[in-house]
Amino acid sequence: MPAFYVSPNGCDTNPGTRAKPFASLQAARDAVRKLNEGGKLDQPVTVYLADGTYFLDTPLVLKPEDSGAPLCPVTWTAEPGARPVISGGVAIGGWREEKVNGKKAWVADLPEVAKGKWTFAELWVNGERRSRPRLPREGFFRVAEQPDVTPDTRYDEGQIRFVCHPGDVRAWRNLSDVQVCALTLWTESWTPIASVDESTNMVNLTTKTVRRLTDDFGPHGCRYFVENVFEALDQPGEWYLDRPEGKLYYLPKRGEKLGEVEVIAPRLEQVVRIQGKPGRPVAGIRFEGISFAHTEWRLPPDSPGASQAAVTVPGAIYAEHTEGCVFHECEVAHIGNYAIEFGAGCSGNMVSYCELHDLGAGGVKVMQDSAYTTVADCEIHDCGRVFFSAVGVLITQSNDNQVVHNHIHHLYYTGVSVGWSWGYAPSSAARNVVEYNHIHDIGMGLLSDMGAVYTLGDSPGTRVCHNLVHDIVSYGYGGWGLYTDEGSTGILLANNVVYGTKCGGFHQHYGKENLLQNNIFAFAKENQINRTRAEEHVSYTFQRNIVVIDNGNLLGGNWEGDNFRLDYNLYYDTRGPVKTTGPAKLRDWRKRGHDIHSIFADPLFVNPAKGDFRLKPGSPAERIGFQPIDVSKVGPRPKPK
Repeated sequence: MPAFYVSPNGCDTNPGTRAKPFASLQAARDAVRKLNEGGKLDQPVTVYLADGTYFLDTPLVLKPEDSGAPLCPVTWTAEPGARPVISGGVAIGGWREEKVNGKKAWVADLPEVAKGKWTFAELWVNGERRSRPRLPREGFFRVAEQPDVTPDTRYDEGQIRFVCHPGDVRAWRNLSDVQVCALTLWTESWTPIASVDESTNMVNLTTKTVRRLTDDFGPHGCRYFVENVFEALDQPGEWYLDRPEGKLYYLPKRGEKLGEVEVIAPRLEQVVRIQGKPGRPVAGIRFEGISFAHTEWRLPPDSPGASQAAVTVPGAIYAEHTEGCVFHECEVAHIGNYAIEFGAGCSGNMVSYCELHDLGAGGVKVMQDSAYTTVADCEIHDCGRVFFSAVGVLITQSNDNQVVHNHIHHLYYTGVSVGWSWGYAPSSAARNVVEYNHIHDIGMGLLSDMGAVYTLGDSPGTRVCHNLVHDIVSYGYGGWGLYTDEGSTGILLANNVVYGTKCGGFHQHYGKENLLQNNIFAFAKENQINRTRAEEHVSYTFQRNIVVIDNGNLLGGNWEGDNFRLDYNLYYDTRGPVKTTGPAKLRDWRKRGHDIHSIFADPLFVNPAKGDFRLKPGSPAERIGFQPIDVSKVGPRPKPK
């Protein structure tokens, strides 16, 4: 079986053998391409990467001529025992010590930066993300006034200036490099400062923000912070890039010694691009046991960010017109953007047993006109380090995808988002499966209007089942477990365990013909089950579920019209008997035809305070036909031997 070898200590004039390896990934690619000339491969080919970091000047680009055949894949893999890193960054050296703002700092001269040929907004020291100096140190400033906002200003109308409280924003050094990050509703806006008038406290921005600078839908000013302030550089672990001077400043943390740490700044936005063509895809390529790291985040000069889910932020690994490609047991970490993006024309690709973490945006994006993607047995965590609104797995206008057996946690917005068609327009988001995922610590109190699993639009055949969801906390409204938003239709939500949410275990904005059955919803702080819009059709059917209350109401929102079906449920309020459903007294509620066969009793969970929702023998849940939910199968499965 043909094999090629690559090592940081190799040479591209070598033959690529184990004894004489290549130095670059491009040399190995070209060797495979030459082997593949004249037709499809008749044998599998393996490219082995030795231990070490491969710093790229340009992304590794794979085209149709680099494809494998159905039974003869091209596999890029780590040598046994090695953990190679494909890096889009640059190792920074040549440090010296200086005093900066009264503190001991390390300084490195970067001529490329001074010449305007390179800039970056991230830095990693010994594999850990370091922060630029920001104000305030903790928490947020508040917009004091919005001079361009009137009662008629829409919430999605951005602003290009605002009034700050005295002293919050000043005419700092290199002011155009200072960025405002404003948090509004479910997204963030990143925009540089154009000017500051300290006499009036007017802050002028270079681009309009994504949304109106108010706190959610209210009248008060939103939260914001400013980042990359030279005068605020005074904490260990902070860094500052002086672009005009071409100098990088870093304040070392305790124990870090000059010349004994690895400092990496990103150069590339992407490290791998898999570029097929319509009718001629890239196919049959596998990546195994490789780490991908150190990519930059960049916004276009006229953009403050995306209106939702950081959807316009690209993947560090990008594929288009790609079929049957696999990322297995890989790591994507220490990046400024999404980890992996499947663009147009992708089909049958897989991300399995990967760890995606320390991400500027989210984990995996599956974009419109792609299908049949599987994200399985992965751990996706610590996302949204720059773009707070990013999603763990984002599927937009795409069908027949599977998001199964993943562990998704510690994001500021949404765990899994599926659909992306607003309202009842035709959609290609059909038959998507979100099952057996453990999703927790979502929102973390930063943004509003999110869910562990969030759906949009007509989604026939889509299933959200057997997921374990807990600790969903929004800033304002909208910390929901399962969230069927605008026009969500034709979705089955079954056998999920959801607890510890801020605003509700389940919320439907509007939609139709959704079925919720055999779920457990427990311990939301506000309303347990929510509905926003009354429509002429049936919103959803809610049957054979267990709902446990210790705070707030059983039902919240708009329950007019009776176009919903609730029955055969078990309700239990730890504070005492359930006397009202929320919108009506129980007697009147049943006269309207709802919950006629539902019961009100302790479900006899084993230890709900510890998250153990197994049922004890004799549970009254048997009387409504509830089937026990086994959460032992949730999350990544053991790796195949």
